[in-house]
Amino acid sequence: MSDETGTPDTSAGSVGHAAEDDGAPRGGGPRPEPLRFFGTSWVNHDHGYAARRAGVAVGSLAAAAASCLVLRFAFEGIRIAETGSFVTVLVVAMFAICSALAFRNTWEGFGKRHAPQRQASLRGLLAIGFVGSLLAYFFRALTEAPGEKLHREEYEKAREAHTRRTTRRTGNPSKKKRRR
Repeated sequence: MSDETGTPDTSAGSVGHAAEDDGAPRGGGPRPEPLRFFGTSWVNHDHGYAARRAGVAVGSLAAAAASCLVLRFAFEGIRIAETGSFVTVLVVAMFAICSALAFRNTWEGFGKRHAPQRQASLRGLLAIGFVGSLLAYFFRALTEAPGEKLHREEYEKAREAHTRRTTRRTGNPSKKKRRR
């Protein structure tokens, strides 16, 4: 479960008994994992889902634009310091390459889960290429909530597994007649 901001409730895992409005079956079963900024509104596209998607798209694009403005000031500082064109080219190349790698990593993260060790080793590179991550959020928010496809696939698999487990059971096994 999550609150309106999408902050997950850490008291229960992503699979458990159904809550009130999380899209899970009323009788129990897996609960959808909340997405950042969306909570569980991505399941049924309700509770302001479209407005949240538009907000994420506009917010990430505005943050990317503001970040580029800040980076421009940093490049002006390098130019004013007269460090030379070689340093300027290195810094521009570093931000461009890191942004491209961060974009790709973030985009792939919307479709599959990355290994925690890999993410930890890429933390510095992703921090430098934050503009790429912001742009990935912008482009994904144009079509769906960032991460919705992955979470929907996992949720559907969990629901199918729960249905298979619960429909296989018929009656009370202790009341079955035993052969002698």
